[in-house]
Order: sequence, then structure tokens, then C-alpha cells
Amino acid sequence: MPTGLDRLDFSFEFFPPKTEAGWRGISRAAAAFKPLDPEFCSVTYGAGGSNQTGTLDAVLAVQKASGSPGAAHLTAAGQSREAVDAAAQTFLDHGIGRIVALRGDSRDEGPYRPHAEGYANAAELVAGLKKIHDFDISVAAYPEKHPDSPTPEADLENLKAKLDAGADRAITQFFFDADSFLRYRDRLAAAGVYKPVIPGILPIRDIEQVQRFAAQCEAVVPPMVVAAYEGLEQVEDRRKRSVDLAHELCARLVRHGVRSFHFYTLNKSDLTVEICKRLAGTAESEAAVAAASAAR
Repeated sequence: MPTGLDRLDFSFEFFPPKTEAGWRGISRAAAAFKPLDPEFCSVTYGAGGSNQTGTLDAVLAVQKASGSPGAAHLTAAGQSREAVDAAAQTFLDHGIGRIVALRGDSRDEGPYRPHAEGYANAAELVAGLKKIHDFDISVAAYPEKHPDSPTPEADLENLKAKLDAGADRAITQFFFDADSFLRYRDRLAAAGVYKPVIPGILPIRDIEQVQRFAAQCEAVVPPMVVAAYEGLEQVEDRRKRSVDLAHELCARLVRHGVRSFHFYTLNKSDLTVEICKRLAGTAESEAAVAAASAAR
């Protein structure tokens, strides 16, 4: 495997399928990522703890198919501490030592309200998980601010609290402008945040769907990204454009020192595998240029 400047680390996110065909599909997708030697593959968790069993089954499936460690998402929303701790112990009993710890969203409309007997936020959840076991814990980060945060500064303080509580790294919400991540990274460094913050990448399978996703979490889809799909009638043309855009985004981050990427796969592998392979070639080229410059 590559080492040093040309080594890139990838992780991939899935969601629990709802159909038999979906279960076959998730295993095929995870198996397609195996040659990329993933750092881990994570699986999302239902709102209010509604999908714990599906998460467990899916983590075990992708772990087996990908040959990489599985990571279970776990949310505090809508559950007592006792229920959350029991879920964490269930994951641990099945050999799952990685958790993506999230506050989560309640099932009800309106402002978020923590469970009366639950963890108030993700920082409390992280601290609680560390009392159960020395889990490897990832948390969420938001280059463009979480919708519930009153200011970017408050959002950054919330991330610091999660990392200080014991999280090992943060994974960002998806974004489509490299500069938004690079500015965020600079702000984190200025605030004394030195734990890894991994960019979350969402390959665009359907631009209209992505715009809906972005509206829900107040992420920005730049007009130039939307315009890039105008007039593309053929599926293969849209697919190629999506690979090009994601590769360009990630390649710019590689040129600025980023070596780890987390992909939101939507349980599909084709776009992401192609992006990762092209990105690995980009990293090798960058490393060769750097080595040549150092030898002069």
C-alpha cells in the first residue's frame, strides 16, 4: 500500500436497507470498497433510536463484506441514558468498538428537546460512552454551521466540547466548496483544535435530491455546481460530471494536505469507487512532484 504523502485513507457511510434487495445491494457495495482498504465503514441510526436492530445488522454485513472495521451510529435523541447505554453495550457485545456519536434529531417537529432522562447533547453522549468502554468515537462537524447553532463561534465551541469529552475525530457534513472546508480548518487550528477533522463527501447521484438534502441541513450547493448539470440529458453524462466534480473537490483538498475522506455512499459504490481510484492517482502524482522538488 502507498505510504507517506501518497497514502490516502477512505471511510464510507451506509444506511440500513428496508428490503431484501437492499440488503443484497449494501453487501455488494461494501465488497466493492474492499480493494480500497477502508479505515472503517459506518451505518446510520434511526431518528429517536428507531432503527437500532437495522444498524447492528447492517454494520455486521458491511464489516464482513468490506473486510474493514464497522462503526455504528448512535444518537441521544428520544432515548434515556439507560437505553443509549444498552444500545452501546449491544454493539460492543457484537465486537463493534467504533461509534459515530451524534445528538440526533427528535421525531417531533419544532426545536430540539432532549429526552428528560437522556444525554442532553453529543458531548454528554461521548463522555457517557467512554465510561462504558474506550470506544473509538467519531462526531459530526459543520463547516457551514449546524442549523441549530446561533453562531459559527457557538458551533465551533460545541465541536470542541465533543472532542474534549473524548471523541477521536470529527467527520464533516457534506459540502461542495473546498474553500469552505479549508477556511473551517483554519478556524479550528486557530481555536486549538488539533484532532482530525475529516471532510465528508457526497457524490451527486441526483442534483435535485442533493438540493433537498442540503436545504434540510442548511448546507450550500453553489450555483456553479447546479449549473454543471444543466443540459445533461444522458445518465452517463451526469454520472461523468458527478465523478469529475467530486474528484476536483477532493483533489484540491489533497493539494492542501488532506489525506482522509469520508464518503456518503447512499448504499451505492460505483461513483465513489471511481472517485477514490482517481484520487489515489492524484495523490501519487502530488507525492512524485513533492519528491522531485525536494531532490533539487
